[in-house]
Amino acid sequence: METHLLNLCMGIISVPSTNLRYYEPKSICEHLQYLFALLQNSNRKYIDPSGLVKALGLDTGQQQDAQEFSKLFLSLLEDTLSKQKSPSLQNVIQQQFCGQFFYVTVCNQCGRSSALPSRFYELELNIQGHKSLTECVTEFLKEEKLDGENRYFCESCQSKQSATRRIKLNSIPPTLNLQLMRFVFDRQTGHKKKLNTFISFPEQLDMAPFLEGKQDQKCVYELSAVLIHRGISAYSGHYIAHVNDALTGDWYKFNDEEIEKMEGKKLQLGIEEDIAETVKSQSRKPKCSKGYHCSRNAYMLVYKLQEEEGVNPSRPNMEVPAFLQRLVDQDNHKFEEWCTEMADMRKQSVDKGKAKHEEVKELYQLLPARDGEQYDFIPLDWLKKWLDDSTATKEIDTSLFLCCHGKLHPDKVGDCKRVSLHAASVLYKRYGGGPRLDGSSLCRECVSQRCRVLRLKNQLNEDYKEIANMVKQPVSEGYWVGKASLRSWRQLALEQLEEEEHETKHGSSQTNGQGPHTNNCKEFSPEFSGGGDDEMKTFNEDILCSHGGLSILDSERKLVSTDVWTKLREYFSRAPEFTQNQEPCRQCMTLEQEEKDNEAVSKMMALDQKNQLLNLFHEKNRPTLTKWPQGTDVLYIVPLYFVDEWRKFIRRPTKSSPVSNVGNTLLLCPHGGFMFTYDSLINGEAQHIALLWPHEWDVISRLFIVDTPISISCLPESTASSSTTQYTTQPDLCWECRESFLFQQQKDLREYTQATIYIRKVIDDNRAVKDAPPEVNASSSEAEEEREELPKMEGDPDFSQSQDGVKRMKLSDGSAASPAALPVSTMTKAGGIRRSTRHRKLRGEKALIVSANQTLKELKIQIMHAFSVAPFDQNLSIDGKSLTDDSATLGSLGVIPESIICLKADEPIADYAAMDDVYQVRMPEEGFKGTGLLGH
Repeated sequence: METHLLNLCMGIISVPSTNLRYYEPKSICEHLQYLFALLQNSNRKYIDPSGLVKALGLDTGQQQDAQEFSKLFLSLLEDTLSKQKSPSLQNVIQQQFCGQFFYVTVCNQCGRSSALPSRFYELELNIQGHKSLTECVTEFLKEEKLDGENRYFCESCQSKQSATRRIKLNSIPPTLNLQLMRFVFDRQTGHKKKLNTFISFPEQLDMAPFLEGKQDQKCVYELSAVLIHRGISAYSGHYIAHVNDALTGDWYKFNDEEIEKMEGKKLQLGIEEDIAETVKSQSRKPKCSKGYHCSRNAYMLVYKLQEEEGVNPSRPNMEVPAFLQRLVDQDNHKFEEWCTEMADMRKQSVDKGKAKHEEVKELYQLLPARDGEQYDFIPLDWLKKWLDDSTATKEIDTSLFLCCHGKLHPDKVGDCKRVSLHAASVLYKRYGGGPRLDGSSLCRECVSQRCRVLRLKNQLNEDYKEIANMVKQPVSEGYWVGKASLRSWRQLALEQLEEEEHETKHGSSQTNGQGPHTNNCKEFSPEFSGGGDDEMKTFNEDILCSHGGLSILDSERKLVSTDVWTKLREYFSRAPEFTQNQEPCRQCMTLEQEEKDNEAVSKMMALDQKNQLLNLFHEKNRPTLTKWPQGTDVLYIVPLYFVDEWRKFIRRPTKSSPVSNVGNTLLLCPHGGFMFTYDSLINGEAQHIALLWPHEWDVISRLFIVDTPISISCLPESTASSSTTQYTTQPDLCWECRESFLFQQQKDLREYTQATIYIRKVIDDNRAVKDAPPEVNASSSEAEEEREELPKMEGDPDFSQSQDGVKRMKLSDGSAASPAALPVSTMTKAGGIRRSTRHRKLRGEKALIVSANQTLKELKIQIMHAFSVAPFDQNLSIDGKSLTDDSATLGSLGVIPESIICLKADEPIADYAAMDDVYQVRMPEEGFKGTGLLGH
């Protein structure tokens, strides 16, 4: 086979050119023969195939699939060679790579058999569900049933009949290309994906069992090449080829321009297979028998027909024609010129370095400026580069050392070096640049500004004391000053002076064009200002309204005397100024009156809506799905979010916005179908919805905009033997979106990161410590809202329970059950209005941040730091199930976000340091980044 391919190369390279004198490759064949000539006699380490790629018409901006390229290349090459005059070249592609098989179809009705011949250049083998190459070939040739819409038109029966079809291999080429179909279409995503299935393939492949009626044909093949695709995506990755030299038996790895000879005489794929791929579910590599190889990245296999025993293959001598050798010589000459040019550039660099060294020796003694002599300022960084760099130095740039007046900035003097006038003149003459800075270039204005700022900073404390005393005196006439500004004016002034100082350092004596007493200063520290003043950046801006006038909030301002205002103006020259007689902003007064009118309307609206939906507001007499109410066959559904927002408006009509629409689209999928079933609603998903009586729905339809009505109906069905109840929804359930929702929900529970769980320390009988009331970690307003949302103990008994243990659920025997002993699902009301979802922690309970891939051992270490209980003293359980496998992940143990884990401790060690010594386990540093405590 090696000899055949070399003969193919020799045949292509020997194709004569029509213009031998001015030969330039244009066609695919010409570029290919020039490429072969370069590979044979070029002085380069590797060859650039851009000419051939352009002739093939390939888009270099896209990755060409290896299988697609193989088909394209052989097709174009076959078409090109078929036009040659030499008979040996016309059919060389078919002779070397082309085989034949028949599509054999047998009619099930009459038994008629028909065979349709077809040529192939490679066999495309499905690998999904297979482990070996033999299984793949067997499936390729297996019998296929044609029935239903895919029936076969039988010419004998003159009608469509059920039939069987199979592929019958007739002849196999000397070079057998096997394409492993690793890229398949994913119906769920609509894109191709890569199969990372391990496939075993032999070094020697016997195709005799797959041929029919060809007993005399040679059928034993030897593995000649393997193409590897590295990467997890079907749209990206990297190809690496392993090729065997038939004459020596050596294997070579071709990785772009890198060519590596493999050790030994055997193919080695282990290195490529061990490269880490970000595949979620990597299968373990199976054990391979002797004479076999296993790969999950092998993409194309090439087998050659085994040579007869006793035949010693010899490599033919490929001579390059003169017209091609001339092009090769020209390319070698260009390459040698480039090498010479690189060597010259290296020599020039060395020569420049030597010249620079002589220049530095010449000027080094002239640089220092003696006392009394004239001098120039040269940037220190430029001088360092000039001394260190052997290459050409840039021109001298002193523009960064200038202030806004075009002079040398006083703070930049330390970044310059004073050199003699003679040395500076030589440097500027050789390198250029500027402007030149001599001894008279220092900016006097910037120096004066710096001195003024320092003086004001020293005077600030005295003025602060004086103004503090003056403000205490009664005032009958003066100016309005914001109370927050008055409390923090010293800090504002100090920061403003520091900002001026900072701006002066950067070459500007002004801040946003406001002059030395600018009001544009940085945000000041909270410790110098009163509460709520953190956002104020300009003095007296706290009494400005949004329209730029005097604020109508007279409680936020104070009247100060003219003397106080005069002193303050020394520091804040552009502060907003309002005299005692200044009227507040008329626009704000109008808006305030409108707001009062709107509040009155909102109160009336809230009262009217509350009276019409009184039971919905108080959560009385609510319908439930678990006990369908008699007397009605339909209930209506709205999002729980709508009810919560509506109740907030009813409670605080002046603080909350009115609710205008229901928004049932939240409960529907993009196709308009309902997202919940009756069973799912009674099993925990009712927390997303609220149920309404028909008369309540009539009221809501009048009061609010409803995008899509949603209802659930109860339809009793009676038969002779039994009676059943059917529940239907309108709109109907969308099963496709429902399944996607459940799949994503399960995935989130398995793969969560940075989620909160609760550790509840219990004593005997699984009771919370001291059965204490919950610790409400909320602001006063939030706590008030929670109290208002507590359920009334009236109406349906299903609503007489609380979620988080504030009140006990009544059991059938009248005893009280701790919420810690109840599963999460029982603590959520089925149907009706959901209570607040904020988790109320009990005393002795702490919240931890965990991830699904975290081990139980790591969780125990977190619990040790939170509760001072050593890991070996911790007895953990969730929903009554003990957690004992320290190496298991929290996801595998069923610990989901918001889970409550009960901790029962066995006489914990009091000495925290002793616990560390006993356990001697620390979580890795990165583990602490993702885990922590909430609320000790």
